Order: sequence, then C-alpha cells, then structure tokens
Amino acid sequence: MDTGLPTTRGRILRAAAALFREQGFNRASMRDLADRVGIHKSSLYHHFPSKQALLLEILETTVDRSVPALAAIADSGLPAAQRLRRAVANHVTELIADQDNVACFIEEGRYLDRRYMEIYIAKRDHYEGHFRRIIGDGVRSGEFAPVSVRLASLAILGMCNWVARWWRPDGEFEPQEIAARFGEMAVQSLAPSGAPAPSATPAVPVPTGLGGP
Repeated sequence: MDTGLPTTRGRILRAAAALFREQGFNRASMRDLADRVGIHKSSLYHHFPSKQALLLEILETTVDRSVPALAAIADSGLPAAQRLRRAVANHVTELIADQDNVACFIEEGRYLDRRYMEIYIAKRDHYEGHFRRIIGDGVRSGEFAPVSVRLASLAILGMCNWVARWWRPDGEFEPQEIAARFGEMAVQSLAPSGAPAPSATPAVPVPTGLGGP
C-alpha cells in the first residue's frame, strides 16, 4: 500500500540536493548527509554506491522531470515568440518551485567525474536543444533577428538560471510575475531591429516541468 510517505531513497535525494546547494558538492560530506537524513553513513551506500552517483541521480531526475513540459511547448506549433515566452515561463516556474534540485543541475554538474559527465552533458544539451529549436524557428520565420541561435539560448537560459541565486519566498516578486516578465524580456531581446516584439497572448497556465548554461 502506498502511504504517500517519502522513501528513504527519496529523503536522501532531497536532503542531498539541499546540502549540495548550501555547501557545494565538494565541501559536503556523506557524513553530513547521513546526519541530516538521520541514518548511519553506511546506510547511504546501500542506496548509492558513491557521492558521484548520488549527484548524477539528482541531476538526471531533475532534467527528466522537466523535459516533457518543455518538449510539449516546443512542439505546440504556436508562433516562435509565443513558444519562447511559455518555455521561459515554464523554466523559471520550475526553477523556483524546485530550487535545490535545479541549483544542483546548474551549479554542481561540473564536479562529476568523466564517466558521469558525458551522461550529464547529453541530458543538458537535450534540454537546451528545445530552446535552440524555438529560437531557430523564430529566426527562420523572421519573428526574431538573425542571431546566433546557440548564443541566444545560452543568454536566455543564463538570465533565467540566475534566479536560483537571488529569489527568496519573502522577496519583492512572485514566481508568476518573474516568469511572465522574463518571458517577455526574452522575446524583446530577439526582436528584429526597429520592429516591435510580437505581442503577448493572454496569460495561460504554465505547465510545471529546466536547463543548464
């Protein structure tokens, strides 16, 4: 019977993401993690063979959960400007809702060993690819200026990912406001010179669903 309570493995993953975000992957120890979860250090290795494997699972779970919503936006057939607004809003909303895991994906993946790094990079690039596809469609259709698609996607994701560093629940801006404003900024930044940015459509619910720089 499913009690709805988190499993030990799930508790470890959540606690590890928070710990890695607070202390950094290299500084955080498995002893610190065991103390936070309330289990013996040896019990951690029953679930994860190493700290590296634990980090990889955090990163894989984060991006695998986020890709379907982004892919649905990219495949929706809407004009590129509308898709970019929604993709950015989705990214920012997910980032704020899951700051610990997304911050790990953005900041801590660089510490993976080579054998895990290739997996991480492939998943990161797959996620970013949906943004590049949307921007490329906009460039080809004339909605966006003729820019470097890769550079534009990195700039937009970099702007969004910085939210993980400064947003606080008691801050000035609500998540939906940040998501909407960033979506509009992204579209305006790519508007052809001398042309107004394509107008925004009425607000729609943002599917919760990420990316790395």
